[in-house]
Amino acid sequence: ANSLIKFKKLYYKVLQTFRKYFLPGFIFQSLIIGGGYGTGREIVEFFLKFGPVHGLWNMLITTIIWSVVLALCFELCRIGKTYNYQSFIKDLLGKFWIAYEVLYIFGMILVLSVMGSASGDIINQMIGLDHFFGVCIMMFLVSFMVFKGSVFIEKIFSYWSIVLYCGFGILFILAINNFSIEIIDAFQNQDRNTSLWKGGVKYAAYNIGLAPAIFFCTKHLKSKNEAIFSGLLAGAIGILPAFFMYISMLSFNSDVLQSTFPVNIVLDALGYDYLKIFFQIILFGTFIETGASLIHGLNQRVFDSFSNVSNNHRITFSLIALVISIFLSEKIGLIKLISNGYGMITWGYWLVFVIPVLIIGSIKIFKK
Repeated sequence: ANSLIKFKKLYYKVLQTFRKYFLPGFIFQSLIIGGGYGTGREIVEFFLKFGPVHGLWNMLITTIIWSVVLALCFELCRIGKTYNYQSFIKDLLGKFWIAYEVLYIFGMILVLSVMGSASGDIINQMIGLDHFFGVCIMMFLVSFMVFKGSVFIEKIFSYWSIVLYCGFGILFILAINNFSIEIIDAFQNQDRNTSLWKGGVKYAAYNIGLAPAIFFCTKHLKSKNEAIFSGLLAGAIGILPAFFMYISMLSFNSDVLQSTFPVNIVLDALGYDYLKIFFQIILFGTFIETGASLIHGLNQRVFDSFSNVSNNHRITFSLIALVISIFLSEKIGLIKLISNGYGMITWGYWLVFVIPVLIIGSIKIFKK
């Protein structure tokens, strides 16, 4: 009986530690690793095209920005008890909150568009179904997760993140083992005229701009140290899969630059069919996570102030947002969405979210 009590206490302690320090990072990673990140297209667009060495510098800048902004955001959530993006942004921006609202909706549609396009491609490659059916499967699973709510989403994200890191870790190890000479040689071909920071700054702002969608997970943070450390760790957790994929793609630099699905080039070169299927399943799961994060955050914004809201309303609202986004992805295409859409919205996030968090947020925390 005493051993059982000790085991329960240990389990509870480990669970609390996980919820405070790792869960926010896993949920943040689930938010940002949608269609563009998971397929490798964003990694090419914002890091790899600057060259092997400069790409890593850009990635480091992204990590620093993510970690600092998330640390400040988590502490602001804790001291203000602002656990959804509406209350957080109103507390941060005051009467200018509507500017973020517009950007959030535009950014959500853009991310869901990229995710929808990639989901259809993956299902087509895996089992041969038409692109349309892959999109429908994704829409159904996203709506189901939104229907189940925050607790269910936290559990699924935690489990799937472990699977995801295993998959990206395996890809990284196999790429190093099979293409180590090519990867080393790639670092000798750095163009000195490319930027050390531009891609990292743009990518960081675009992704961190949607972070308020996952602030429901900050309820577990009880002290300033917990909030700050959790935020700093979340930035590193978010970038790690990108680093694994980046190194894996270095030996195929010229081939991946114009590819819609760059990671498939590495998987095809490795020649393990079962690994490609496993990886595609992982990626499809991450698309569901990203969609659920964004839609759930918007649902909280729209419906939390109403008392007579059923889960049917939430599902209907989710499907409307998904249908609009998928329509855009079919009309525009994945590569154009990432290269053009992200550039338009990035600087808006700097103005209405990142800079206010760094300045106004820091002042609020210091006064508190």
